[in-house]
Amino acid sequence: MNKFTVWLLIASLLSFSVFADDEILCDTNNACIEVGRWDIGIALGYGVKTNPLKDYDNIPIYLAPTIAYYGDNWFFDNGNIGYTLIEDEQFTINLNTSFSADSAYFYRWDPSNIFITGTNQLAIQTPRIAGPRTLSATAEPIFNELEDRNFTLLGGIDAFIYTRIGIINLAIAHDLFDVHSGSQARLKWLYNLALDQWKVEVAATADWKSEEIINYYYGVRPSENRYWSEQYQAGSATNLGLELTTQYVINEHWELIFLARYTELGDKIVESPLVNKHNTNTFFVGTAYRF
Repeated sequence: MNKFTVWLLIASLLSFSVFADDEILCDTNNACIEVGRWDIGIALGYGVKTNPLKDYDNIPIYLAPTIAYYGDNWFFDNGNIGYTLIEDEQFTINLNTSFSADSAYFYRWDPSNIFITGTNQLAIQTPRIAGPRTLSATAEPIFNELEDRNFTLLGGIDAFIYTRIGIINLAIAHDLFDVHSGSQARLKWLYNLALDQWKVEVAATADWKSEEIINYYYGVRPSENRYWSEQYQAGSATNLGLELTTQYVINEHWELIFLARYTELGDKIVESPLVNKHNTNTFFVGTAYRF
């Protein structure tokens, strides 16, 4: 699936939403988090997040927790902390923190693999990598052990705009811990539909990442492979994604859940000798319990 196909599917989803029921209610079929109360849940099942890094294992998903609390202004949502600056019927603007999705490919014990699409694993994967795809006569065929790609927290501002054709999310964030000093921006469209006991959410995303982020996670250090540290030149990149989440509500506490996500990686990420896939996919099917 190339970027043109992804954009075509995004356009199709937007066209579909124009003719769909635009009523979004906070009821038993389309629950919202109640202000002043903790929303805690856990999903058990099976899923996989494919890893685009060479010789890194795919990430299995057996457990997916949900922990959220929304006060009058402050909120905590799956490990991220935020503050609502403006709240209106048509839009909301927040200060918010977020995790880097890129570090999750290097470590199983990463928040992005716990709260979003992963599982609570105690073992951290040991970095290792195969040789590059194409070598010249003078190229070094073997990579040395990779240096650490550290976790960092991003902080910035985001906005949610509520329209007849769904919710538009705009966000921009910067490295708070000066790990890579990079920035990223997101444009996301999502649409919710409730049909009896079924809840369906479709989403399309475009994630732009600065050159500093790409170079830190996907660039090659001289200690790892001198040839590729000189040959590969990092640059900014944009990932495109599609998401589908369906839930079947059994009762107040129990529901069945299916999640599928597809991400087409940006060109500068795919060009990295650390990467051997053009995309990454995630699916999960299981049973969820809300306390």
